[in-house]
Amino acid sequence: MKTSEFLSLLKQHQDKSLLFEYAPEQFVGANYHITEVKNITIDTVDCGANTDFWKETIVQLWESPKEKDKTEFMSAYKALGILNKVDRIKPMVQDAEIKFEYGNPEFHTAQLFVDDYALDNKTLILKLSVEKTDCKAKETCGVVAEDLAEEKACCTPGSGCC
Repeated sequence: MKTSEFLSLLKQHQDKSLLFEYAPEQFVGANYHITEVKNITIDTVDCGANTDFWKETIVQLWESPKEKDKTEFMSAYKALGILNKVDRIKPMVQDAEIKFEYGNPEFHTAQLFVDDYALDNKTLILKLSVEKTDCKAKETCGVVAEDLAEEKACCTPGSGCC
């Protein structure tokens, strides 16, 4: 999801509570705060000596231990207000992918991308996912389709290898 798409979604649903699902049926607590917004520039060289360059927006979510019993989630309106203020101070790249940085004692800290979202009368739920690492120079490294199919088959439930 692009930064502009996320901001538009918040704007369209300002009356809803904003929830983040970081794993199936696992939600960031209602005590979360937006503690940092990062405008990241990625400038890379992959294993095939190919260069690449792109930008990302990273929104850091943190659960306040002082508010662990809180049950009311931040509204999309409040989140939009925070992000609009950030944008006035340090403009966000609107066509950059937006990711959410989050971790807790049971879930490793990770930068999660938006896989999907769900709406109901009261909530906007962003469904987040972890991105797997990947070889970006498959041809140079000799990775063929059979290797990828074997890797996928190996890690399927019941395969006995994981």
